[in-house]
Amino acid sequence: MKKYAFWNNKGGTGKTSLAFQALTMYAENNENEKILAVDLCPQANFSELLLGGLLGDGSTNLLRLQQESPRKSIGGYFQQRLPSPYSMPANMDPSAFVSVPSRYNDRIPNNIKLLAGDALVELQANSISTLANTQIPGTNTWLSVIDWLNDFLEKLSTQFDCLFVDTNPSFSIYTQIALAAVDLIVLPVMADDSSRRAVQNALALVQGINLPSKIYKQHNFDSRLREADRQVPRFHLFPKNRLTQYMGPASAYHSVLTSIDEIIATVLDENPEVFSFTNVPDGIVDIRDFQTTGVVAFAKGLPFTQLKPGKYPMPGRETQIAANYLQNCVNAMNKLVKKI
Repeated sequence: MKKYAFWNNKGGTGKTSLAFQALTMYAENNENEKILAVDLCPQANFSELLLGGLLGDGSTNLLRLQQESPRKSIGGYFQQRLPSPYSMPANMDPSAFVSVPSRYNDRIPNNIKLLAGDALVELQANSISTLANTQIPGTNTWLSVIDWLNDFLEKLSTQFDCLFVDTNPSFSIYTQIALAAVDLIVLPVMADDSSRRAVQNALALVQGINLPSKIYKQHNFDSRLREADRQVPRFHLFPKNRLTQYMGPASAYHSVLTSIDEIIATVLDENPEVFSFTNVPDGIVDIRDFQTTGVVAFAKGLPFTQLKPGKYPMPGRETQIAANYLQNCVNAMNKLVKKI
């Protein structure tokens, strides 16, 4: 199973938007593959998009899933793992927590299934962290808890070919559970200085690159996985998201994005195992601002490929999608998806 996470410790980088469009386009391009989407962000916007978006009752449909028994969400699964944190009950059926988003949103490809997001995860986080740090002789409690999503996937391994995980902009315990279950990370960045720092932070948090002290290295995410002879997820793509239409080589934006390339190049030279690519350009995708096309797509829970140029009624106003802007969005996502 190919396993990808869309993650950035920094918020506001367009991570969920890119994850939704990449997932749906990948599913359209690979209709013979069965794909599982997992939403491990308590905001659950990824799930709402798949279930219909703002105008397609995505929020209502998500609530319906969360009201089922068992609760069809990641929070429902975690709720049943809390009493059995260190081993998955033999009689637990992970498919009971999985839904089919195309039943709620007919524009979503039929080969996508969903483990929906849930605000409940935020409430569960303290208990999960406590269980991960409990001292039990002969048991690696941290690893057992970090493997909750891996346990889930192992039981469904024959049912899916590919995994897309949308994550929270954090490095909380449930984010670590998400990252420990994937092979590759897609880390969107924006043309601002905070994104430059976010790349450095992400490399430090996941792969232990340039940590400020050896004290942190001993208990870091990567060290604990390696001690258990486990693979640490590698960085696969750095989409430069929401670029303006007018970015000359002398602009401040260009300077920031070049500095991000330089950070990646330096780490690639010193620690090539951190990345899935061997040349910086192979790990970069330029994504121009989706503008009003993105607003309409996400309000309606639609892949860009399902949109047409023209006027769309939106709350309080009518929005126009220009053909060239729509094509720019499709082309940008095509470039990204070809690298997945």
